[in-house]
Amino acid sequence: MKQTISSLLTTLAPKRLKSRLILLIGFLIFFLVGVGGSLALRLIAGLVEEHIGERALQVSMAVARIPQIREDLAAGDLQQSRIQEIAESIREATGAEFVVVGDRHGRRFSHPVAERLGQAMVGGDNMPALIEGKSYVSRAVGTLGPSIRGKSPVLDSNGEVIGVVSVGYLVDDIRALIWGYYAKICLFLVLVSGIGVLFALRIAESFKKAIFGLEPEEIAALLQERTTTLETIREGVLAVDAEGRITTINQAAIRMLRIDSKEQIIGRLVTKVIPQSRIPEVLATGESQLDRLMLVDDKEIVVNRIPIKSGNRVTGAVSSFRDRDELDRLVRKLSQVEKYTEMLRAQTHEYSNKLHTIVGLIQTGAVSEAVELIGSETSGYQAILSSLMQVVKDPLIAATILGKYNRARELKINFTIDPGSSMRDVPVSLSRDRLVTILGNILDNAFEAVLAGEESTRRVRLSMTDLGRDLIFECDDSGSGIAKKLRETIFSRGFTTKTEPGHGVGLFLVEKALRRLKGTVSIGDSDLGGACFTVMIPKNQESDDAIDEHADC
Repeated sequence: MKQTISSLLTTLAPKRLKSRLILLIGFLIFFLVGVGGSLALRLIAGLVEEHIGERALQVSMAVARIPQIREDLAAGDLQQSRIQEIAESIREATGAEFVVVGDRHGRRFSHPVAERLGQAMVGGDNMPALIEGKSYVSRAVGTLGPSIRGKSPVLDSNGEVIGVVSVGYLVDDIRALIWGYYAKICLFLVLVSGIGVLFALRIAESFKKAIFGLEPEEIAALLQERTTTLETIREGVLAVDAEGRITTINQAAIRMLRIDSKEQIIGRLVTKVIPQSRIPEVLATGESQLDRLMLVDDKEIVVNRIPIKSGNRVTGAVSSFRDRDELDRLVRKLSQVEKYTEMLRAQTHEYSNKLHTIVGLIQTGAVSEAVELIGSETSGYQAILSSLMQVVKDPLIAATILGKYNRARELKINFTIDPGSSMRDVPVSLSRDRLVTILGNILDNAFEAVLAGEESTRRVRLSMTDLGRDLIFECDDSGSGIAKKLRETIFSRGFTTKTEPGHGVGLFLVEKALRRLKGTVSIGDSDLGGACFTVMIPKNQESDDAIDEHADC
């Protein structure tokens, strides 16, 4: 039965939040108004009855003190008494239902109905006044009906009780008076309920607007989606309120900040958890901070800070951050892809020209020249390929050098590898990405250096050795060389001697990668006439992912 009723209530309950709010607030208003109104009505009824009782008592006490009343009661002559006349005038003046004066035996000396004079008083509530001499309020049923009465004893000059005065108001009349108050109060309560319903409508509309018109189920779904999204992204996310207290943080942020649990920091000031945080600046200025670097426990992270605004007021801020090493790895991989793409493009362009030349020779009947060209191309490529296979065992380094060889042929540069080179003992722990960055940019710089000269003088030579405790790369070119005063600043970001845009990055990346590998680079004069770059990288790396606190920002 209970399950049936519960199911029925669930079915009948409104589905929309606005309707539910109106129904709930309306029910609460009607309940409070009903309970409060009932208590008020009962209180008013009690107050009215108490007031009328006090009024009847005061009138009875006043009548009992009238000298004429005392004298006539003491005489005991009903025919000669003026008590009826006095009592009726007082009854009419006070609006009482009756003013009855009786002697100590309860015989009436006054009554609204003259025929009842001389008869015994009815109600049985005269004893406290006649015997004890008390004044009091009583409720009894008389000849006129139920009434509220004020009773007072009449005393003679010696203080003896000689009679009793009873002033009464009929209960029916009192109820009619009370119902008049009831009608006014009920009208007021109905008006209050109506105003309450209007306010309920307004509150429901405002609340619905505040939550962007969403239903509770939709809000719960969005919360679950937000939580899932925050926990699945690899970036750390941290949100604070307007006071800078942490309200949201995901697992990635907890892991990066090395916090034991979320409960430890929720509600705490962000500056207490991350002293060097600049989120308070964002809260103060309302301006975003993008791609800023920050050190957390000797770990370099890239941070974005965005203010949360409601109108023109900043209500909080969101900070997202990621380990810079991860970004650097992505950049290096992208750089490698670009280099491989460039190598393939160069190779494709070169062989496209060769194929066109071969086709032209065959079409003109110069078959022997076509065969000779094919042989020369094959032998040259096979020679460099064979040399690389003997000198370099690492496929990624070999592929980089081979790609640069093809690029050099396209640029009409004589690129050679020193026959005495050896690069077979490359430690597994050494980052291949950084080696490719260093080697590729050094060769690119050499190619650019020799392009200004005549085609016949364009020479670049690469020497490699893995003997001893270091890997050594030496790149010579036949360019114009590098002035000694520039050799200290050439590795700075953006430094270039060229006027075309897009330069000044390659050697900066070389220097940065070398710092990560704890290597060095020096610049000297080459026997080919240009510059000689010598790179030394120790084979023993304490941490391949070591972070330099002073990395360029």
